[in-house]
Amino acid sequence: MQITVTYRRTSRLSLRVTPTGKVNVSAPYHTPEATVRQFIADHRQWIEDSLQKMEEHQRQRTSFYDRLPLHTPGQRAEAAARLDGIVRPLVARYAPLMNVEPPHIDYKPFISKWGDCSPARRHITISLYTLLLPEWCIEHVVVHELVHLLVPDHSDRFHRLLTRYFPRWREARAETRRIMHPKQ
Repeated sequence: MQITVTYRRTSRLSLRVTPTGKVNVSAPYHTPEATVRQFIADHRQWIEDSLQKMEEHQRQRTSFYDRLPLHTPGQRAEAAARLDGIVRPLVARYAPLMNVEPPHIDYKPFISKWGDCSPARRHITISLYTLLLPEWCIEHVVVHELVHLLVPDHSDRFHRLLTRYFPRWREARAETRRIMHPKQ
Protein backbone atom coordinates (compact mmCIF):
# COMPACT_ATOMS: atom_id res chain seq x y z
CA MET A 1 0.00 0.00 0.00
CA GLN A 2 1.43 3.36 -1.05
CA ILE A 3 0.98 6.14 1.50
CA THR A 4 1.95 9.72 0.69
CA VAL A 5 2.23 12.25 3.49
CA THR A 6 1.93 15.92 2.58
CA TYR A 7 2.61 18.69 5.05
CA ARG A 8 0.48 21.75 4.48
CA ARG A 9 -1.36 24.61 6.12
CA THR A 10 -4.17 22.69 7.79
CA SER A 11 -5.42 22.42 11.33
CA ARG A 12 -5.67 18.63 11.59
CA LEU A 13 -4.51 15.33 10.20
CA SER A 14 -6.68 13.85 7.47
CA LEU A 15 -6.50 11.04 4.98
CA ARG A 16 -8.16 9.95 1.79
CA VAL A 17 -7.96 7.00 -0.55
CA THR A 18 -7.79 7.94 -4.23
CA PRO A 19 -9.63 6.05 -6.98
CA THR A 20 -6.27 4.58 -8.02
CA GLY A 21 -5.77 3.08 -4.56
CA LYS A 22 -3.22 5.52 -3.21
CA VAL A 23 -3.50 6.72 0.37
CA ASN A 24 -2.87 10.43 0.91
CA VAL A 25 -2.34 11.85 4.37
CA SER A 26 -2.37 15.60 4.97
CA ALA A 27 -0.69 16.85 8.10
CA PRO A 28 -0.19 20.31 9.56
CA TYR A 29 3.32 21.71 9.21
CA HIS A 30 5.65 20.65 12.02
CA THR A 31 3.59 17.58 12.97
CA PRO A 32 6.01 15.02 14.42
CA GLU A 33 6.56 11.97 12.20
CA ALA A 34 5.61 9.70 15.11
CA THR A 35 2.23 11.42 15.34
CA VAL A 36 1.62 10.87 11.63
CA ARG A 37 2.64 7.19 11.89
CA GLN A 38 0.28 6.70 14.84
CA PHE A 39 -2.56 8.42 12.94
CA ILE A 40 -2.06 6.02 10.03
CA ALA A 41 -1.91 3.02 12.39
CA ASP A 42 -5.09 4.15 14.15
CA HIS A 43 -6.88 4.32 10.80
CA ARG A 44 -5.39 1.16 9.26
CA GLN A 45 -8.72 -0.72 9.29
CA TRP A 46 -10.55 2.19 7.64
CA ILE A 47 -7.83 2.36 4.97
CA GLU A 48 -8.03 -1.39 4.29
CA ASP A 49 -11.85 -1.28 4.14
CA SER A 50 -11.73 1.66 1.73
CA LEU A 51 -9.20 -0.09 -0.51
CA GLN A 52 -11.34 -3.24 -0.53
CA LYS A 53 -14.46 -1.23 -1.46
CA MET A 54 -12.52 0.49 -4.24
CA GLU A 55 -11.31 -2.85 -5.63
CA GLU A 56 -14.88 -4.19 -5.62
CA HIS A 57 -16.11 -1.05 -7.33
CA GLN A 58 -13.43 -1.48 -9.99
CA ARG A 59 -14.36 -5.16 -10.49
CA GLN A 60 -18.00 -4.16 -10.98
CA ARG A 61 -17.02 -1.45 -13.50
CA THR A 62 -14.86 -3.86 -15.46
CA SER A 63 -17.55 -6.53 -15.40
CA PHE A 64 -20.13 -4.00 -16.62
CA TYR A 65 -18.07 -2.58 -19.49
CA ASP A 66 -16.76 -5.99 -20.59
CA ARG A 67 -20.34 -6.97 -21.51
CA LEU A 68 -20.01 -4.83 -24.66
CA PRO A 69 -16.81 -5.60 -26.54
CA LEU A 70 -15.56 -2.53 -28.40
CA HIS A 71 -12.01 -3.65 -29.13
CA THR A 72 -12.06 -3.46 -32.92
CA PRO A 73 -13.23 -0.76 -35.35
CA GLY A 74 -15.87 -3.19 -36.60
CA GLN A 75 -17.29 -3.75 -33.12
CA ARG A 76 -17.39 0.01 -32.50
CA ALA A 77 -19.07 0.67 -35.86
CA GLU A 78 -21.71 -2.01 -35.22
CA ALA A 79 -22.41 -0.63 -31.75
CA ALA A 80 -22.63 2.93 -33.14
CA ALA A 81 -25.14 1.82 -35.78
CA ARG A 82 -27.28 0.04 -33.16
CA LEU A 83 -27.17 3.04 -30.86
CA ASP A 84 -27.92 5.46 -33.68
CA GLY A 85 -31.09 3.48 -34.36
CA ILE A 86 -32.20 4.25 -30.79
CA VAL A 87 -30.89 7.81 -30.42
CA ARG A 88 -32.05 9.36 -33.73
CA PRO A 89 -35.76 8.72 -33.07
CA LEU A 90 -35.37 10.15 -29.56
CA VAL A 91 -33.72 13.29 -30.91
CA ALA A 92 -36.43 13.54 -33.56
CA ARG A 93 -39.04 13.34 -30.79
CA TYR A 94 -37.51 15.73 -28.25
CA ALA A 95 -35.58 18.30 -30.32
CA PRO A 96 -38.71 19.98 -31.76
CA LEU A 97 -40.33 20.12 -28.29
CA MET A 98 -37.22 21.82 -26.93
CA ASN A 99 -36.62 23.95 -30.01
CA VAL A 100 -33.07 22.62 -30.43
CA GLU A 101 -31.41 20.73 -33.23
CA PRO A 102 -27.95 19.24 -32.81
CA PRO A 103 -26.33 19.26 -36.25
CA HIS A 104 -24.02 16.44 -35.25
CA ILE A 105 -24.50 13.38 -33.01
CA ASP A 106 -21.48 11.22 -32.36
CA TYR A 107 -20.92 7.94 -30.51
CA LYS A 108 -17.75 7.14 -28.57
CA PRO A 109 -16.77 4.50 -26.02
CA PHE A 110 -16.78 6.85 -23.01
CA ILE A 111 -16.42 5.07 -19.69
CA SER A 112 -16.32 8.13 -17.45
CA LYS A 113 -19.61 9.64 -18.63
CA TRP A 114 -22.76 8.67 -20.52
CA GLY A 115 -22.85 11.68 -22.79
CA ASP A 116 -21.25 14.96 -23.63
CA CYS A 117 -22.50 18.21 -25.10
CA SER A 118 -20.66 21.08 -26.70
CA PRO A 119 -23.27 23.86 -26.67
CA ALA A 120 -21.07 26.22 -28.70
CA ARG A 121 -20.78 23.67 -31.52
CA ARG A 122 -24.32 22.29 -30.88
CA HIS A 123 -22.73 18.84 -30.87
CA ILE A 124 -23.70 15.92 -28.64
CA THR A 125 -21.83 12.68 -28.08
CA ILE A 126 -23.37 9.59 -26.51
CA SER A 127 -21.34 6.77 -24.96
CA LEU A 128 -21.53 3.50 -26.86
CA TYR A 129 -21.86 1.81 -23.48
CA THR A 130 -25.38 3.22 -23.09
CA LEU A 131 -26.32 0.15 -25.14
CA LEU A 132 -25.95 -1.75 -21.86
CA LEU A 133 -28.81 0.28 -20.37
CA PRO A 134 -32.58 -0.05 -20.84
CA GLU A 135 -33.95 2.21 -23.57
CA TRP A 136 -35.67 4.51 -21.11
CA CYS A 137 -32.29 5.16 -19.45
CA ILE A 138 -30.78 5.90 -22.87
CA GLU A 139 -33.70 8.30 -23.37
CA HIS A 140 -32.68 10.05 -20.15
CA VAL A 141 -29.10 10.46 -21.42
CA VAL A 142 -30.30 11.87 -24.75
CA VAL A 143 -32.71 14.34 -23.15
CA HIS A 144 -30.02 15.34 -20.63
CA GLU A 145 -27.61 16.21 -23.45
CA LEU A 146 -30.31 18.02 -25.44
CA VAL A 147 -31.11 20.16 -22.39
CA HIS A 148 -27.42 21.11 -22.31
CA LEU A 149 -27.97 22.79 -25.67
CA LEU A 150 -30.24 25.17 -23.75
CA VAL A 151 -28.37 25.34 -20.43
CA PRO A 152 -24.67 24.44 -20.45
CA ASP A 153 -24.34 23.75 -16.70
CA HIS A 154 -26.23 21.72 -14.09
CA SER A 155 -27.97 24.72 -12.53
CA ASP A 156 -31.48 24.80 -11.11
CA ARG A 157 -32.71 25.97 -14.52
CA PHE A 158 -31.11 22.93 -16.16
CA HIS A 159 -32.83 20.56 -13.72
CA ARG A 160 -36.20 22.32 -14.12
CA LEU A 161 -35.99 21.86 -17.89
CA LEU A 162 -34.84 18.26 -17.53
CA THR A 163 -37.80 17.60 -15.24
CA ARG A 164 -40.13 19.26 -17.72
CA TYR A 165 -38.99 17.14 -20.66
CA PHE A 166 -38.13 13.92 -18.84
CA PRO A 167 -39.85 13.81 -15.43
CA ARG A 168 -38.43 10.35 -14.59
CA TRP A 169 -34.80 11.49 -14.81
CA ARG A 170 -34.04 10.81 -11.14
CA GLU A 171 -35.50 7.33 -11.44
CA ALA A 172 -33.49 6.70 -14.65
CA ARG A 173 -30.30 7.93 -13.00
CA ALA A 174 -30.90 5.63 -10.01
CA GLU A 175 -31.62 2.67 -12.30
CA THR A 176 -28.44 3.33 -14.28
CA ARG A 177 -26.41 3.38 -11.06
CA ARG A 178 -28.12 0.18 -9.88
CA ILE A 179 -27.27 -1.57 -13.13
CA MET A 180 -23.65 -0.50 -12.95
CA HIS A 181 -23.23 -1.36 -9.27
CA PRO A 182 -25.53 -4.26 -8.39
CA LYS A 183 -25.57 -5.39 -4.79
CA GLN A 184 -23.50 -8.53 -4.44
